Amino acid sequence: MAKLFFNYSSMNAGKTTVLLQSAHNYRERGLTPMLFTPKLDDRYGEGWIKSRIGLQARATIFTSDDDLFEATREQLEERNIHCVLVDEAQFLSRDQVFQLSEIVDRLNIPVLCFGLRTDFQGELFEGSKHLLAWADELNEIKTICYTGRKANMVVRVDDDGYALKEGAQVEIGGNERYVSVSRAEFKKVFIGGERIKFIEPVKSETDENDPDNEKGGSSLL
Repeated sequence: MAKLFFNYSSMNAGKTTVLLQSAHNYRERGLTPMLFTPKLDDRYGEGWIKSRIGLQARATIFTSDDDLFEATREQLEERNIHCVLVDEAQFLSRDQVFQLSEIVDRLNIPVLCFGLRTDFQGELFEGSKHLLAWADELNEIKTICYTGRKANMVVRVDDDGYALKEGAQVEIGGNERYVSVSRAEFKKVFIGGERIKFIEPVKSETDENDPDNEKGGSSLL
């Protein structure tokens, strides 16, 4: 039986890499995945999903007004769809989470969603809230805080490294705007007003010698 999965984490845990690897696994076995990505996240160009390590693939874009069940059913008229994968699932609306459950229950197609659980204020996103409530299976993709603890929260920071406490829930950005931290560190930084500790990532010899770093990524079309 098909299921609705929600794979959640804080930022930079490798959610998109896992999504792209899952899509590759389906294609490698002669099966067809359908990928969705939100229109508002256009950091890598509209209609592209790209991971931090350079993997990328084309995807169907969606806005909050789109019906994902109908979009999937229309594709079924042209080809078989064996799995639906959704990137940045925190941006789904309540109705769209319901539509994804319909893909599972009525079309018997598994749906794998990947996204953040909470925003920079420690509040649930709309999509994450309803996926946590309605998904058949929940999976936390783990990453670490600079303290060495598990990071399960995220903070939005200013140029000086202090947490921003107000602003729009959605503001697209990367490492320069968001930092994944443990709950204990979130309290110190967001509530206590302490400055975030920026860590300079260590580059491996593989990173320095990898020609894909210059080409912009490896395609998993």
